[in-house]
Amino acid sequence: MPELPEVEMVRAGLAPAVTGAMVSAVEVLEPRSLKRHDAASGDFETLLTGARIDAAVRRGKFLWLPLSGDERRDGRAVVGHLGMSGQMLLRTPDHPGDDAHARVRVHLEHPEHGELRVDFVDQRIFGSLAIDRLVPTADGEIGGFSDGVTGEWARQVPAQVAHIARDPLDPAFSERAFVAALAKRGTAIKRVLLDQGVVSGIGNIYADESLWAVRLHGEQPASSLSSRRARELLGAVREVLGKALAEGGTSFDAQYVNVNGASGYFEHSLNAYGRAGKPCPRCGTAMVREQFMNRGSHFCPRCQRLR
Repeated sequence: MPELPEVEMVRAGLAPAVTGAMVSAVEVLEPRSLKRHDAASGDFETLLTGARIDAAVRRGKFLWLPLSGDERRDGRAVVGHLGMSGQMLLRTPDHPGDDAHARVRVHLEHPEHGELRVDFVDQRIFGSLAIDRLVPTADGEIGGFSDGVTGEWARQVPAQVAHIARDPLDPAFSERAFVAALAKRGTAIKRVLLDQGVVSGIGNIYADESLWAVRLHGEQPASSLSSRRARELLGAVREVLGKALAEGGTSFDAQYVNVNGASGYFEHSLNAYGRAGKPCPRCGTAMVREQFMNRGSHFCPRCQRLR
């Protein structure tokens, strides 16, 4: 499943192509890809056609495009979630052939780049697009990453995203609140890292990598961590996410690509995830994999002992 670095690569690729563009036409090829759109608020195609896109913004794994143009569009945004196999691909009008799993096509007129198209491609149809109203952020800070572009929407988030906590790379992320949240939870630290109400965007791969970096077992109770250890873990999470961003995200198959169809390469830098049976890069002990929440946890039984 795409995680923060993958979604950020998509957002950063879309931003220059969609910011300031007008939507000239919309094609919904698969209605199931609009399952999170509230039809009572208006028809998706009608609301989006003719709108201006003001930015590309992200919080955690959620991506949204604030809209403007008239009272029907002001204060709303197109919200995208990639699910497990979703892609948002930039196309020119002369792009050869069609994507076999294209679910929604958004045709754009950009003042500098001319005619463009964004294809929402989703093989398994777990992802979605929706037009949602924007609501003020709970802390009054900027809603998410947007390359410094600002507008009336800047301190707002889509209602569907309001319950999602800030991610560790967000300038408004509260380290103090994170440490306090860990101290109150007796559940496994990995479960807390995956709790989108506490911290967003980490996901299974980067949780394993961060826990390996600070020699923590995923089942260690969060409340047993000292403030110092909690901050060490947060630092590792930020370092792992930053490195993944620099390398374009993690790709294990063709389902994750950025807007130009390129895959990430962070998989070549993984120290824990997917390395069961291989020697720990730190001590040489064989790495293990254990079942965890319908997924797997990968760790070193020597370096990451449950204490």
